[in-house]
Formats: sequence, structure tokens, C-alpha cells
Amino acid sequence: MAMRKIHVGVGGWTFEPWRNNFYPAGLPHSKELQYASRQLTAIEVNGTFYSTFKPPTFAKWRDETPEGFVFSLKAHRFTTHRRDLSTAGEGIERFIGSGLSELGEKLGPIVWQFMPTKAFVAADVDAFLKLLPREVQGLPLRHVLDARHPSFATEEYLDLLARHGATTVYTDSDKYASIPHARSDLAYLRLMRSDAAVPTGYAPQQVTPWVQAAQEWTGLGEQHECFVFFINGAKERAPAAAQEFLKQLGSS
Repeated sequence: MAMRKIHVGVGGWTFEPWRNNFYPAGLPHSKELQYASRQLTAIEVNGTFYSTFKPPTFAKWRDETPEGFVFSLKAHRFTTHRRDLSTAGEGIERFIGSGLSELGEKLGPIVWQFMPTKAFVAADVDAFLKLLPREVQGLPLRHVLDARHPSFATEEYLDLLARHGATTVYTDSDKYASIPHARSDLAYLRLMRSDAAVPTGYAPQQVTPWVQAAQEWTGLGEQHECFVFFINGAKERAPAAAQEFLKQLGSS
């Protein structure tokens, strides 16, 4: 049960260096999602941050991946890259209505990434959170804010998230604030310190504490769930890092 509540993966599935060290030689590009989804248990889709996709695309992703696989989607930057977040309603509605519901049970959290220069203003963030829908065509939605400015590391921010049933990204990056998520039953980790010199990105002994933390978190309650993405850093090592995490998760 605990393993089913811990989802582990990478950002995207189309990356040239992965064709040398993750995908089998000669694998058609059209089969990369099919392959990746059988080696990992989740993928954070970055393409939705830059482009608008249509329902048939989401349906195709759903059909190419196995049961239990989950997609996390980064919301289009048009929704968050703005000075006044209270004006994001139209963009949010457009993104949510673009066909996400085609993923069905494979739809994981939606990540709303703010600009690194976007400072915390309680009224502004509160107004944005009020705009986020709870469901789309009967499918429950879970929302994660990726707040990158250090001013977000406050109790007031965590209070707002708890009030609106949302959570925040936790990262080990030294570029962005590491903000706890303990007031939500959803933990969302973006691990960004992979090392190109290490075959698994993170040395196995560095992965172990994250595995243990994820197990402890999901063991706190039936509703507790955890998403772990190896992303950025030495991106060419990300799949190996995720596979090492899954290996340790399985062996324990």
C-alpha cells in the first residue's frame, strides 16, 4: 500500500541524452513515453507550461501508460507569470478545460509555478488560490504551488495553503527556498542536486534518507501521498536517480 502512495519519476520524457543512457538503442521516439512509464511511476509534464495541448493528446498519454502511472502537470505559465495573480481566472479556466480530464485516474497534482522574482503578498496569493477549481468534469483536482522566492517561507503562506487545501513544492535546491508541506497530506518533492559524476545522480546513500522520509510520510495516514521528481541538476542522470529510489523503495 505504501509504495502505491509514493510516486517517483522525472520531468518530461523527451531528452536527447536519455537516448544514450536510459532508452534502449534504436527505440523509436514515439515509444519513449511507453517505455519510460514502465520504468518509473510518475512524470511531471513540463510541456504544458509552455504550450497548450488538446484532449486527444491527454487521451493518448493515458492510453500509452500502464495502470497506476500518474502524470503531474505544470500549469501554463500564462496563468502564473503575472504581477497580479487575482487576474489569472481566465487563464486557469482555459488550462483546466483544455482536456486534462482525459487522463482520468492518471491525473496527478497540478503545479502552479511562480516566477522566481514573485514575492509573497498574502492577499495576492489568497486571491489566486480562490480561483483554483476543486474538480473538472467530476475528477478531483489537487493543487501545488511552486513558490521560488524566499519571502514565501512564512507561516502565513502555509496557513493560506491549508485554508485552501493546497500544498507547496519542497526542493533541495540551493537556489530556491525549501518550504515544508506538513500541513497538507500531499508531499511534493523536486530533487534538483543530481551530479553528473555519479551514475545514479545521487549516490545511493544520499537517496536512502529521501526514501525513508517518503515511507514515514505516507505511513502517517491513509490520505498521505508523496510525489518525488528528480529534475534539473544533471538531468541526464535523472532517470537513474529515480530508478535507484524505486529500487530502494521496493527492497525495503
